[in-house]
Amino acid sequence: MTERRSARPPSMVDVAREAGVAHVTVSRVLNNHPSVRPQTRERVVAAIERLGYRRNDVARSLKSGRSMTVGVVIAGSGLFELPRILLGVEEAAQRAGYWVNMSSWQGGDADRLAATVDRLASQAAEGVAVIADRLVCVEALERLVTRVPMTVVMSGDLANPGIGSVELDQELGARLATRHLLELGHRDITHLTGRLTTFDARARVDGWRAEMREAGVATPEMLEGDFSAESGYRLGLEVARRERRPTAVFAGNDQMAIGVLAAFAEEGVTVPGDVSLVGFDDIKGAEYLVPSLTTVRQDFVTLGRTCIEVLLGMMGGERPRHHLIAPSLVARRSSAAPVR
Repeated sequence: MTERRSARPPSMVDVAREAGVAHVTVSRVLNNHPSVRPQTRERVVAAIERLGYRRNDVARSLKSGRSMTVGVVIAGSGLFELPRILLGVEEAAQRAGYWVNMSSWQGGDADRLAATVDRLASQAAEGVAVIADRLVCVEALERLVTRVPMTVVMSGDLANPGIGSVELDQELGARLATRHLLELGHRDITHLTGRLTTFDARARVDGWRAEMREAGVATPEMLEGDFSAESGYRLGLEVARRERRPTAVFAGNDQMAIGVLAAFAEEGVTVPGDVSLVGFDDIKGAEYLVPSLTTVRQDFVTLGRTCIEVLLGMMGGERPRHHLIAPSLVARRSSAAPVR
């Protein structure tokens, strides 16, 4: 007669019996406790695999009073490189043994952003990270009384002392781009901006202006775009058709730089022979454009990872802090000394 198997999933007690060890030893193996001998650990792991044991994290959280979950709010619809930021978030959370519970806020009443954060806290998130790209996010977070530790990924000032923040140094990146062109000998450097309702675009304008001012060079009129290749193309045509063109263009991002390259090619303006061009972000494939694009590289994976690391520190009792991540310049063939 065939033996009937129990429908009950295997428990930690079953694993202990199978491996011939005490229940507490199985618990220590599952929690990577250093006191377990290697041979015993191997025996327990083999028993887990044979029985198909799966750890009950819900029961464990009820017993410990901890959910081992962090919340993430995606606040904004124009977030560039969001997948790479979230990759860093997941990496840091998983390495620390945490799950990620995600929600989003795509605009509207600022109070709804606060309600989204509260909902994650009510779902037992031990901390919440907000990935923001617009001013209204800051306005909502400024007056938010936090129930749990919070960090925000953003560019700009946040006066709420209870919230930690992490950002890529956009102003420094713009300074690096402008300084590179100045050191090549350019003095007429036009900036094609991104969407000025965003933190990033405004910070890049500030960096461009500051570097030009410190070099004692008059800052020309900037032209406003929206971070799209279409706006880069439109503004590129405007620059190309001017009677007196600048010797260099600093584009708000690489997508805009792609549009500029298309417009210049259409109008017979060579890069970097007639006009040098620098972008921002170092998107995948920038090195294969013709010419290869000089740009500012941002590490978005490190941005997401650092946001969670700061949050975990706050969850462990550390004070909120502001963390800046420096970008770097990648010089390629789209920039050279001016010929006039």
